[in-house]
Order: sequence, then C-alpha cells, then structure tokens
Amino acid sequence: MILHDRPQRALALFAHPDDPEVACAGTLATWTSNGTHAHLVITNSGDKGMGPPSIEAASLTEVRRGEAEQAAALLGLASVQFLDHPDGELENTSAFRAQLIGILRAIRPDVVIAPDPTAVFFGDSYVNHHDHRALGWAALDVGGSMAAGARYAPDAGEAHQIQTLLLAGTLEPDTWVDIAGAIDAKVGALSCHRSQLGDSARDDMVRALVEARATEAGQAAGVRYAEGFRRLSFA
Repeated sequence: MILHDRPQRALALFAHPDDPEVACAGTLATWTSNGTHAHLVITNSGDKGMGPPSIEAASLTEVRRGEAEQAAALLGLASVQFLDHPDGELENTSAFRAQLIGILRAIRPDVVIAPDPTAVFFGDSYVNHHDHRALGWAALDVGGSMAAGARYAPDAGEAHQIQTLLLAGTLEPDTWVDIAGAIDAKVGALSCHRSQLGDSARDDMVRALVEARATEAGQAAGVRYAEGFRRLSFA
C-alpha cells in the first residue's frame, strides 16, 4: 500500500551517518516539505567508516558529523542528534533502551523509522551490519511497548506510544512512500557524504544509483519513485 498520511512529528533512528540518506531520505524530505517536524538520531559515531588510512578515528567522526548535519539541513529536518556509540559495538542493552526511551518521550513522534533487524542476508554477498540489527531490535522493543510503559525508565519522561513503526532496509516491504517530488533532495543528501562515496563518485553516478533503487521500489508500489518499508501499527 502507498502511505499517504503525513505525520505531524516523525523520528528517524539510524546507526551510521549515511544510513538515513540511503534508507529514507526521500520519505523525510517528502514529509518535511509538507509540514512534518522530522527529527534524526544517529546512534554510532561513524569512526570506522571509509576514509584514508592516515585519518584518525576522532577526525573521521567529525567529518562524518558535518556531512550528516549538511544532509539534515537539505532534508529540512528539525534536529539531528548524535549518540556517538563506537561503530560495531552497539548492543540492545537496558541502558541503550533507556536512552532511546528518553529520546522518544522527549520528541513524542507519531511515526518512527528504523532499520529492520530481521533483514540479515542480502543475496549471497552482503550481511546486514551488526549495528543496524542491534538498533532495529532496540527500536522494536522501545517503540512497541517500553516507551509507552510508565514503569520503564520512569525518570525518562512521560510515557509515549508511537502510532507507527516503519522498518527500513527490509526484505518484506508492505508499505511504500511516493518520493517522486523528493528525488533531488535524496540525491543531494546522499551526495553530502563524500567521505564514504569516494573521490571517484561523480554526481551523475550518485543520481543513477538513487534513481535505480527508487525506480525498483516504485515498480512494486505502482509509482515512478518510492521507498519501501515494513509497517507496524500500535494505535
């Protein structure tokens, strides 16, 4: 189904600085251009991403933070927050869940977008990143019940139940957002992450990749360009 409803408040939860641009930048730009207050939380620092071997982890983190902030501005996001967990070390612990509960209760989104932790094997040559899966399970735990349960993290603010959780990067999409009007914003946001794209990645190459993936999702949805999600509803 095509998701036509526009949330008043949305929160995107992703692990690394370029993850939301790949997964849902078109959706976020579509929503913000129509009045949604959309927020982004990046849980990991990006310290182990692509970059010259000579660059120190702290310097790479700062570079990637700047790229993420630039992309967030292009997408019209209301805020971007960095939790700075080291890459590869994110775990679905009680402490991390409490951190996410506090964020959900502070922002109070109608819709949360997060990685699908059940998507592990993409063909026979890629395994979904550990941090994506750890964050996805935590988002399911927190968004599904814990943020709405007053006895969970009682010092983290007033309980809040989200209405919808959209799982991105899923192998089982059942909901799509038409992003035809935001394809340029998605291309521009992804292009901000030069440290990860490499010096040889030209703008036309980035556009071709984005349009190819959006076209594939659009064919499943019956539109020109789309982003697909697995949808869970709680209210």
